[in-house]
Amino acid sequence: MRNNLVHVTLSFLTIIILLTPSTAEQEPSFVSPVDQLLNKTSSWLDFPTKFNQPKIELTASTIIAAALSFIAASISSAGGIGGGGLYVPIMTIVAGLDLKTASSFSAFMVTGGSVANVGCNLFVRNPKAGGKTMIDFDLALLLEPCMLLGVSVGVICNLVFPNWLITSLFAVFLAWSTVKTFGNGLYYWRLESEMVKIRESRRVGEDDEDEIESVKLPLLGDYERPKRFPWMKLGVLVIIWLSYFAVYLLRGNKYGEGIISIEPCGITYWLLSSTQIPLTLFFTLWICFSDNVQGNQCSDHHVSVKDVEDLRSNDGGRANKCMFPIMALLAGVLGGVFGIGGGMLISPLLLQVGIAPEVTAATCSFMVLFSSTMSAIQYLLLGMEHTGTASLFAIVCFVASLVGLMVVQKVINQYGRASIIVFSVGIVMALSIVLMTSYGALDVWNDFISGRYMGFKLPC
Repeated sequence: MRNNLVHVTLSFLTIIILLTPSTAEQEPSFVSPVDQLLNKTSSWLDFPTKFNQPKIELTASTIIAAALSFIAASISSAGGIGGGGLYVPIMTIVAGLDLKTASSFSAFMVTGGSVANVGCNLFVRNPKAGGKTMIDFDLALLLEPCMLLGVSVGVICNLVFPNWLITSLFAVFLAWSTVKTFGNGLYYWRLESEMVKIRESRRVGEDDEDEIESVKLPLLGDYERPKRFPWMKLGVLVIIWLSYFAVYLLRGNKYGEGIISIEPCGITYWLLSSTQIPLTLFFTLWICFSDNVQGNQCSDHHVSVKDVEDLRSNDGGRANKCMFPIMALLAGVLGGVFGIGGGMLISPLLLQVGIAPEVTAATCSFMVLFSSTMSAIQYLLLGMEHTGTASLFAIVCFVASLVGLMVVQKVINQYGRASIIVFSVGIVMALSIVLMTSYGALDVWNDFISGRYMGFKLPC
């Protein structure tokens, strides 16, 4: 277990070092290979290099923001969600950053926490499920294409909708999701209490003991390595990620800044944006109807896609798989509108349809890693400011996520209650409602008193 954490930590630090441009003074005749690569990428994309950018001073507010981010990452890691709904208010209200810079910092911080979560969930195996991972790759395959499309649609809606409408929708939807999440947490808590009572009353042998101990399945532990890893499913997910990322690079932003020179918000821009629709349909239909991709490699210890279909449908046909892409599309749209990751929105929906808490946490963190890395790389290519400071905050969230996972494991092992994962998700969502709604309300009030236009806007 300790060796696995060392490998994850060293891998993450290596990635951070390679991605962080050096700001130290160098001899004119020497440029490091990393700086050469970044300079070449920036000139290729026709973006100005910003290696000599102003630094964020180490003040009391910055230290407090780092401490609060550590706490937020620890809580978020237990539920397998990114925590962007907490990072953005912390960086704007406490650290005093503008919203654009805070959003770029949030992408790095979510990536740091997701690397810790996914690294542990990939290295850690459950022997009760044949040595398979806690991540449900079938669910991730079904959800990821529609979630990425939904995020793109949500970003456009974010540009069109007025701030007061976005704030109202955020408060209403997240309040409903928080109530549902705590309701699911109470359901699992009562279920675990009943199982503990059965164990104490019957005091039976190994069969019943194995059934009871399934509730105590930890997020971390000294598990066995699997005999077979679903490399094909992971490869398909990487192909999906690369396909959408290629569209983003070709399209660029609304100002026409991209690999190719196109008219800002012109016909070519929208044609490239619309290619995400056939991409999503192709990947979703292929995954749903391909037995080679959507196989039977789901873990036996949790409710898989097939299990949910059998429980909620009499015919058990493939048509019920459409429920999961629709949920992912909805979560992606709302995540894009609200400017937060989809993990906070998809997690309550998965819990509502009966996916086990520990599997929901592992799968959501895996999906958040794909979306957050895409956002972070886009910020880098677009000449993000304060990259070094953002990397430090990412390391803070990485360490905090490892601490949170270990604490949750200890609690689950001691008390046998995996429902703590559900309550962690609910706590993050409740805090996000208070922080994001308060910040949004202040922004709306400033627009009102300054006499700014508060109606719908064009996306360009």
